[in-house]
Amino acid sequence: MQIRNAMDEQMPTRKTQLSAAKQALLAQRLQGKGRSQRPTIPRRDPAAPVPLSFSQQRLWFLHQFEPDNPFYNVPFAIKIEGKLDITALEQAFQALVQRHEVLRTTIADGTGHPEQVVHPQGTVTLHRIDLSAQPTPPWDEVKRLARHEAGQSFDLRQGPLLRGTILTLTPAKYVLLITLHHIISDVWSTGILVREVVTLYHAFTQAQPAPLPALPIQYADFTLWQRQWLKGERLQTQIQYWQQQFATPPPVLQLPADRPRPAVQSFRGESQTFSLSPSLTTALKTLSQAADTTLFMTLLAAFKVLLYRYTGQTDITVGSPIANRNQAAIEGLMGLFMNTLALRTQLTDTLSFRAVLSRVRRVALGAYGHQDLPFEKLIEVLQLPRDLSHTPLFQVMFILQNAPLSFNLSNSLPGLTLSPVELSSKTAKFDLTMTMTERAGGLTGGLEYNTDLFDAATIDRLIGHFQTLLAGIVAHPEMPICKLPWLTPPEWTQLHTWNQTTVQDPSPVCLHQLFEAQVAKTPGAIAVTCGQHQLTYAELNHRADRLAHHLQSIGVGPDSLVGLCLVRSLDMMTALLGVLKAAGAYVPLDPDYPQQRLAFMIEDANLAILLTQSALLHMLPDYPGRVLCLDRPLPELESGTPRHQPPPGPAQPENLAYMIYTSGSTGKPKGVQISHRAVVNFLQAQRQLLGIASQDVLLAVTSLCFDIAALELFLPLTVGAQVVIVSREVTLDGFRLAEQLQAVEATFMQATPSTWRMLLLANWTGQAGLKLLCGGEALPSELAAAL
Repeated sequence: MQIRNAMDEQMPTRKTQLSAAKQALLAQRLQGKGRSQRPTIPRRDPAAPVPLSFSQQRLWFLHQFEPDNPFYNVPFAIKIEGKLDITALEQAFQALVQRHEVLRTTIADGTGHPEQVVHPQGTVTLHRIDLSAQPTPPWDEVKRLARHEAGQSFDLRQGPLLRGTILTLTPAKYVLLITLHHIISDVWSTGILVREVVTLYHAFTQAQPAPLPALPIQYADFTLWQRQWLKGERLQTQIQYWQQQFATPPPVLQLPADRPRPAVQSFRGESQTFSLSPSLTTALKTLSQAADTTLFMTLLAAFKVLLYRYTGQTDITVGSPIANRNQAAIEGLMGLFMNTLALRTQLTDTLSFRAVLSRVRRVALGAYGHQDLPFEKLIEVLQLPRDLSHTPLFQVMFILQNAPLSFNLSNSLPGLTLSPVELSSKTAKFDLTMTMTERAGGLTGGLEYNTDLFDAATIDRLIGHFQTLLAGIVAHPEMPICKLPWLTPPEWTQLHTWNQTTVQDPSPVCLHQLFEAQVAKTPGAIAVTCGQHQLTYAELNHRADRLAHHLQSIGVGPDSLVGLCLVRSLDMMTALLGVLKAAGAYVPLDPDYPQQRLAFMIEDANLAILLTQSALLHMLPDYPGRVLCLDRPLPELESGTPRHQPPPGPAQPENLAYMIYTSGSTGKPKGVQISHRAVVNFLQAQRQLLGIASQDVLLAVTSLCFDIAALELFLPLTVGAQVVIVSREVTLDGFRLAEQLQAVEATFMQATPSTWRMLLLANWTGQAGLKLLCGGEALPSELAAAL
């Protein structure tokens, strides 16, 4: 039987801890230390005040903020089948309470510091609820009652801090609900509780005295000893080690969540389970032995690789609990002994998994050798900035339970069969907690997750990635971690399907040729509108042809870069098509950019020609090349015979259509060159995806210096739709933008989440038939719901 406590940190069991203790002892001896450093724990003076242990102190502190919060309850449930003597069961619990002082302990404020108060007598009464009147076993009601019981808070000052309920389902079927407060218990303690209650119950039903030997010490004895032993040079040695490990604060682990992290943790959670095959389990053990590591270290290293692949962060800190029962006298005591180790590892793409495993081993051994410093004391020493949105030092926990708290209960109690009842706590102390348990059939796992951050489908994918990664690790432990497989077979199939995007195009064309084909179909349709002015397809094409002829006459040809510094206008649309028809490539220059940035872009692109408007001349930096103002008469164009055919020497699909500069947020802006073939492929794909047709009206609000502007301006012109160019002033005013959307009866608009939020704040309530496209920034879930 395994008693699993989903609300506790799920501490490693005895086998895990003994292994860790051996490792810790080895580390101590390597440092010239031995068991003499840890003297026998003496019995305390019964009259002496008893402070809280370091772990208890933190829980008491948190309890002061939220005394009614059941978050630190430790609930579990056992199904009992057979003839149960409830009176003997109550007697067994009563004897257990008398045996373990901590079960009859309450917390008093003391004289400036909280203290443990051990009461000479304690009473436990099992609350009885009869559900046998229902025709079938009422498991829904059992789960409801279990959640209700687990959600009832404790009064630390009054106690008792242990309570039980027995649910009668039939005369031969019961469910025992047990809840303790974490301040007096941990997972190891729940195993002791079950084992000793079973032993006591068996004796009492046989009219025998309690067979358990007297305990050598009590939890309060340990608490006093811990406070006295861990001080002075011994404390400083522990502190110095951990201060060295965290000389710089570790970064918050930025897992790709489904929702932004809330400002204050709610600790709402769910969990999912999974299993590894016996063959994979055996392979992981074999790899561990070959690398001279434990199975825990191998699984932790794999989990860290997964976190690295998910986040791209090279500095990964994961928490792991340790039972902290490294003396024989406290192995049989109930109480809160557990401690938490923060294990920090640096990872890079080029490291093999074996190299990562070696680093994890070194970190784990060092932590085992310095496990005596309570985690609460470490947080106090490090003085980390307090942030209520996440837990300090680490946000992810990893646990391996080598030997579950199990024993054959059916043999221990003749006539009774006992089995655990899995309960969902609906809580999560961390963003993620991965728990692996070693069973006869292989490793099983559980992943507890914060539902404020993650959806169940996301966690299901993460589990699949972890399983795939483990299989890849045992097959290729020398492979760089960046190349280890992690996508599941269905994901590979889906990825392959998504990438089958090749389309046979019998006649590759350039961007402007798509426009020209539409001119031939609908020459009289409105192509572009800006304010009170508009152009038909034929008119826009005629203007662009005339400009293209002129540009060719002054040297523009394939891949020539022509700068465009224009306000949002019909001239801007003419310039775009004119440059493309001349076989050149345009370089957008936003007139609202600082002169220094404009000067850098002009020089970096080596522009020989700049198209602009007369009102912008004073805003431009010094420029030695040719400047053409499109709002002024161009003699070369006016004097010649109007050209109604495209200019000669058109560009080829491999030639550049435009060059656009990055924001420069990570250094100097860089020019990104886009070919006609690339942009035409993009537009044709978007045409199919978005379903844009000739009757659509697209509102263009994006600066020409952003790549999505190509979608806004060119996509409608390839299908016979209308582009409405909105001025910069209107795009920055939510009220005016909402009016414009309504006035032109727009059917499509692409914008950033910031623009959509601005519209909503201007009381815009949507528009029938309007298709929305959102990009450029992360879209918050609440904004998506509002749209």
